[in-house]
Amino acid sequence: MAGKPLKIVSPVPGVAEVYDLGRGPESTAQRVKRLQDEARMLAREEVERLDRDLRKLADQARSIADGGDAYPAGIRELAGRIGVDTAQRAEILRALMERLN
Repeated sequence: MAGKPLKIVSPVPGVAEVYDLGRGPESTAQRVKRLQDEARMLAREEVERLDRDLRKLADQARSIADGGDAYPAGIRELAGRIGVDTAQRAEILRALMERLN
């Protein structure tokens, strides 16, 4: 009997847990722990996204600050301050996240 050939499927992004069908249903405590772990993981991903966005914003602000006469002087000065302040806040955020590991 000739069937369709099997093909390799790329793994699903993210963490996937294999559920043992021989295992009984989760207890309430197990479910709470699993959901708390998942919530922490999602929160960490959100903070990492914020860190990337802050760094991107700081780079954009610095490039406006360094843009010369193409940008009005007041805007260049403000962008320079935003770039420095945002970069510092991103560093603080990263340090806090590293401390939690």
